[in-house]
Amino acid sequence: MPDTNLAFWIDRPGQGALRPAPLRAPVEGEVLVHTLFSAISRGTEGLVFRGEVPASEYARMRAPFQEGDFPGPVKYGYISVGRVDDGVGRDAEALRGRTVFCLHPHQQRYVVPARAVVPLPPGVPPQRAVLAANMETAINACWDGAPTVGDRIAVVGAGVVGSLVAWLCARVPGVEVELIDNDPARADLAAALGLVHRLPGAASGDRDLVFHASGNPAGLVRALELAGQDATVVEMSWYGSTAVSLPLGAAFHARRLRLQSSQVGHLPPQRGARWDFRRRMELALALLVDPRLDALISGETDFNALPALMQRLAHAPAGALCERIRYDASAPSIP
Repeated sequence: MPDTNLAFWIDRPGQGALRPAPLRAPVEGEVLVHTLFSAISRGTEGLVFRGEVPASEYARMRAPFQEGDFPGPVKYGYISVGRVDDGVGRDAEALRGRTVFCLHPHQQRYVVPARAVVPLPPGVPPQRAVLAANMETAINACWDGAPTVGDRIAVVGAGVVGSLVAWLCARVPGVEVELIDNDPARADLAAALGLVHRLPGAASGDRDLVFHASGNPAGLVRALELAGQDATVVEMSWYGSTAVSLPLGAAFHARRLRLQSSQVGHLPPQRGARWDFRRRMELALALLVDPRLDALISGETDFNALPALMQRLAHAPAGALCERIRYDASAPSIP
């Protein structure tokens, strides 16, 4: 087992570094994972990096294999794809050599229970599998919004999650979807995914269903404006400690709008009796078989440059989508 093993830690708000991570041998029911790729969940990890998690949410915001506490020092993250190098016990041994997804922070190698990893399905390369956590969030949002045949839908915010929501909704027969973002360059992303892009001022109104995923309060205001009579607006953005003001004194009540929160940490009640988190993750991974989704990967950075990358993305993202972290220089990349 290699002597060196590093993990990314947020030492304090706005400051991160790679730190040694003790690595023990797996015991019964555990696997040793050698990370191939991880990725930055820019919205949530940006809030964590800047120290903008409210104290009231410290417990609810904990990642499955987080170490430390908010606001820092804390080892935080939940997108990791790797190869199982070792396992102890029947189920764990069966995973040896498999490529798996795990909700683990950025770290070169780690030991977790075998049940915490999900093997990648055939046709899903590890480079694309870093989108699994975002796809999971998009699935949950679609369950909350319940798009149906023939709906006219707006998705405000063409980041990774918003784009995945629009891509999922567009697969429902007869649905008309507009992916709305104030960045004109997002038109190329929309086209790559088979979607229609609109600038906020050119978006169609009277929508049956609206999803908001821009992370900007102005985007939520626009989402409310686009909703038709008795429509639902699904709010996917999380603002951390930032207060948000909404024009609920305008036509919100007259149009009987519904503002529905969506949060990936809970399964919707209508799914709870039949679904669990593992089944949802298996679905998310299976949906990543479409190579068009590679358009959501906007860059790739070596693991040793992660502290500098996090600093940049937290304060000046400049149109970034999913930023993939590469651990093995010999692994082939997807353009």
